[in-house]
Amino acid sequence: MPKESLCAKVPKIHGEKAIILANKLKIVNRELEIQRDKDFIYIPLVRQPSENDLKAFKRQVPDCEILTYVFPERKKQITTFVELLESKLPPHLLASLPRAMDFVGDIAIIEIPSELNAHKNVIGEAVLKSHKSVRTVLAKAGAVSGTYRLREFSVIAGEPKTETVHKEYGCQYYVDLAKAYFSPRLSHEHNRVASLVKEDETVVDLFAGVGPFSILIAKTHENVKVHAIDVNPQAVEFLKKNVRLNRVEGKVHSILGDAKRIVNQRLSGVADRVIMNLPEKAIEFAETACEALKPTGGIVHFYSFVDASNTLDDVKLGFIGAVEKSGRKVEKIVFSRFVRATAPYEWQAVLDAEIH
Repeated sequence: MPKESLCAKVPKIHGEKAIILANKLKIVNRELEIQRDKDFIYIPLVRQPSENDLKAFKRQVPDCEILTYVFPERKKQITTFVELLESKLPPHLLASLPRAMDFVGDIAIIEIPSELNAHKNVIGEAVLKSHKSVRTVLAKAGAVSGTYRLREFSVIAGEPKTETVHKEYGCQYYVDLAKAYFSPRLSHEHNRVASLVKEDETVVDLFAGVGPFSILIAKTHENVKVHAIDVNPQAVEFLKKNVRLNRVEGKVHSILGDAKRIVNQRLSGVADRVIMNLPEKAIEFAETACEALKPTGGIVHFYSFVDASNTLDDVKLGFIGAVEKSGRKVEKIVFSRFVRATAPYEWQAVLDAEIH
C-alpha cells in the first residue's frame, strides 16, 4: 500500500553516493522502496534530517532537496518456510514446527509432529517454495529399524520419489532413501576420517552403505585399497554405481555379505584401518574389527549411541573390554566426540582407537 514519507530528492548522477551516505547516517526508511524518475531518485527517510545530517548531505550532494513523496511499501522477502506458514497456521501450531531438516540431493526430509499431521502437505509446499533447489519433500514415517537400517517416508510435496544424487566433498552418490541408509549429518565425519588415512593404507569399511566413507577415502588418496562391505544388496548396488560415478574403480572393492563372515573368510589381517559405522550394533563386531587388522595393529573408528543412561566414558570402557576379549589391546583412544544428536537425550559418538 503506498505511503507518503519525507524523502531526499537527489539528481541521478549523485544517486549512489546519496544512498550510501543516507544509510551511513541511518536515516533511510527500509520499509519503503526507493523511487526513480527520468532525472532524480527519491530516498525515503525515517525522520527529518538533523542540521548536521543536512550539512553532511549538502557537502557531498549539493543539489539535495528534502520534501514529501509517495512510496510503495517494500515487499517483504520470505526467507524461511516458517515465515510462509505464519498466515496459514494458528500461532499455537507454529510453535510446533520443526526448525531443522535434512537435505539429500534435491530431497528435503522433515519430521512432522503428530499435532501437525493434518497440515503436512501445506508444510511440504512451504518447504518447496522456500528452498528452490528442492524437488521433493519427505516426512519421516517411522524410526530407523531393521538389519538394513531403513526408515519409512511419505511424500508430502513435490515429485513422488526417494532416489536422488547427493553431492558431498567433491563426490557424488546415487542414493535411494527407502532402500539404503544414508545420513547427510555425517558429512563432516566422512571427511574427517578420510583426512586421517595415509597413502598405501588398506581400509576395511565394515558397514559401507552406498559408500560415503569408502569413496571419499579413495577419491582423496592416490594409493589406497578400501574393502567396502554391506549386508544390504540394494546398498551394494548403489555402492557399485557410485564407485563408477566417482571413478575409483580399482581402489574400492564392493563386497555383499555379513561383515563377520566376509572378514573371517577373506579379509583377516589385511587392514591398517577399520571403520565401524553401525552405532546400534557395532560393539558386537569388535572382535571382527580386531580380526581384520594387521597383526601389528592399526586404527579403528568405532561409532556408538550414548544416552541418558550412559556416558562417553562408558562407551570407551565397553569398547576396550570388547577388544580385550578378542586378544587385542587398545593402546589408546586417540580421539572421541559426540557426532550428532539422534533423538532427545541421545547422541551418536565416535571413538578413534589405536589397537595393538
